[in-house]
Amino acid sequence: MIAHLITFHTLIPANARLYHWFWFGISGLIGFTIGDTFLFKGYVLIGPRLTMLLMSLSPVFGTIIAWIFLRELLSLSEILGIIITIFGIMMVLYEKKAENSNDKKFFMGILCGLSASFCQALGYFASKKGLIYNNFTPLSGNQIRLMSGALFIWLIAIIQGEAGKTVNIFRDKKAVIAIVGGAFFGPFIGVWLSLVAIQHTYIGIASTLMALPPVILIPLSYWIFKERITIRAIVGTFITLFGVILLFLYS
Repeated sequence: MIAHLITFHTLIPANARLYHWFWFGISGLIGFTIGDTFLFKGYVLIGPRLTMLLMSLSPVFGTIIAWIFLRELLSLSEILGIIITIFGIMMVLYEKKAENSNDKKFFMGILCGLSASFCQALGYFASKKGLIYNNFTPLSGNQIRLMSGALFIWLIAIIQGEAGKTVNIFRDKKAVIAIVGGAFFGPFIGVWLSLVAIQHTYIGIASTLMALPPVILIPLSYWIFKERITIRAIVGTFITLFGVILLFLYS
């Protein structure tokens, strides 16, 4: 709201039509409320590595959805670039097979990861529908998306009787700093830029580039957290970068 006030001199989007509130509201519900719930549940059940692997399928879902509903047709070279990029991401993340693959908990985690990936793609589609009407600004769209997502999340918390417990978390200063930092760089800056991306290019290409964080984190993990980087991760990184270059050269 502060950024919107500085940029457009209004706290909320004054030029938003009911059409925009509907599509960005749906995007917030599907992307934030439902999608992130599946995502965090996947983290608990099968861990972040395998969950992020499944999230790398979001560009595939996004391309299919955009092809069906928005008639966004990709060239053969662009499809090849997406496939190579996803393959590289999978190499980086899937360095060893998950243990206890026959366990019910494992399959529930896989289902949550796939659901989160699909919800992310569906959320991008809904946002794209909102952006293309009257060339709506991504910052305004992101604000509506965040407001609706927060509204639905708090409604669920109230219904489940967890609103008080959630508020009590703010007594932990370290938790508050982490939450504010994550909210600023993720839902605010990150999602804002993602809406700019899908406004100016195909959903399949944009969501492929937005699936790169696991690869980008490799050098940070090595320098900051002193994690051991395997040959597979390095090879996967170069394959991923090659796929991204292919997308930029022929898009």
